[in-house]
Amino acid sequence: MEERNPPIEMRLLRYFVTVAEEMHFGRAAARLAMTQPPLSQAIRALEDALGVALFARTKRTVELTAVGKDLLPEVRRLLASADALRPLAQSLARGEAGVLSLAFVSTADYGLLPALLRDFGARYAGVRLQLTEATSDVQIEELVAGRIDAGLVIPPLPPRHAMSLSYLPIAREPLVVAMSAEAAAQLQQGAAEWADTPVDLRDLAAAPLVVFPRRLAPGLYDIIMGCYAAAGLTPRIGQEAIQMQTIVSLVSAGMGVALVPQSLRHLRRTGVVYRPLRPVADAPVVETGLVWRAAEVSPVLAGFIEIVRARAAAVSAL
Repeated sequence: MEERNPPIEMRLLRYFVTVAEEMHFGRAAARLAMTQPPLSQAIRALEDALGVALFARTKRTVELTAVGKDLLPEVRRLLASADALRPLAQSLARGEAGVLSLAFVSTADYGLLPALLRDFGARYAGVRLQLTEATSDVQIEELVAGRIDAGLVIPPLPPRHAMSLSYLPIAREPLVVAMSAEAAAQLQQGAAEWADTPVDLRDLAAAPLVVFPRRLAPGLYDIIMGCYAAAGLTPRIGQEAIQMQTIVSLVSAGMGVALVPQSLRHLRRTGVVYRPLRPVADAPVVETGLVWRAAEVSPVLAGFIEIVRARAAAVSAL
């Protein structure tokens, strides 16, 4: 059965533009390296397919019809888009174009993430990033469901997903104490250099702890509890919050103290100061890494993983 509306071949559109530019079938045929009769037949075929006349012909002249004049710029745009497909496809294959959907834990936003985005943007400026802040558990579910390409998380990964996901550690950092300026003043005892002096966690044993709920951030929660255990303490949980910004705000309001990754020093909040912890044996550190579906590595994601590996190597060399 003959197709009622067959697709229009791109070559016919190119013939139309060439004839429109030359306004002469002979010259147009010469530009196209063909003879005039096949060109005339091709233009007739295009007009039949469109159901309109594109050229008004006489024995001596060729002119565009009103429809032809209006159609010409649209055909030129269509051909330009078609011509752009090959370089676009090649850029996509090289990971130089496309979209990368990346999620990140809030702690990464104050140290690791900006550096990765700068490095990636410098090398892959044509890639559009879709960024989402989410806790590690939410990121894992989004990854498994195929709604994001990769995530910056705090391990461990859930055992049920360990076989289907790949994980690359990037950075490890100690925890610091975030406390109100008033609480810090009580401990300072007038020493000008006190800001650089580590805090003994036992001096803060009576202060409520502001922390992530364990069900949402088990890795970070257990690391914080490990710090207290190493000091021989059991913390008193005062408030729970799921955003690092909220935790620091609660500290500013005098609701307690918090243990946060060292990079959170970049999060400035009025009334909050950050102090290092006095070193103890086997003090826990916070690790942040990149996770992605092992079986689905697009060229764009491969490029980002390469950037992450370079950053991880640079961090480990420090």
